[in-house]
Amino acid sequence: MEREAFPTDPAAAAAQLAALDADRRSLGDRVVQPWWYDAALGLVVFVLISSISTRNAWVILAAVVVGMAGLAALRTVYTRLTGVWVNGLRPGPTRRAIRVWFVVYAVVLAAAAAAEFLLDVRGALVVGAAVLGVGIALISRWWTRIYVAELRSGA
Repeated sequence: MEREAFPTDPAAAAAQLAALDADRRSLGDRVVQPWWYDAALGLVVFVLISSISTRNAWVILAAVVVGMAGLAALRTVYTRLTGVWVNGLRPGPTRRAIRVWFVVYAVVLAAAAAAEFLLDVRGALVVGAAVLGVGIALISRWWTRIYVAELRSGA
């Protein structure tokens, strides 16, 4: 690396830091997804999980194909809208939202599956899928607020 790539002038360094801070704030404005993104994500989760309630391998396979296509489409649309893709499992303050999601997912899915398969309550997974669909939509919005605050704080 060339030595002259690094500024030695304190004013130039301060200007570069100010430009980086402005870029982070601009990115914070840009990364907020539209409301329908969270609703569509919740719908994909609902389709994937509720299909298990049919107990039909072809329906479940079709739901997996549709769900994966939906997730890929959501990623493509988000990247086109914002110009970036941020890994949801990234380190930082957003991990709290991801941990909450994993706990909610595990508890709701376990309870719904137990009711569906052990207690033979038909449709319990559909109810659980609806709860998880709404849950992922809300947690996605919360995750975004945490990420935007992190960008704007300069941390």
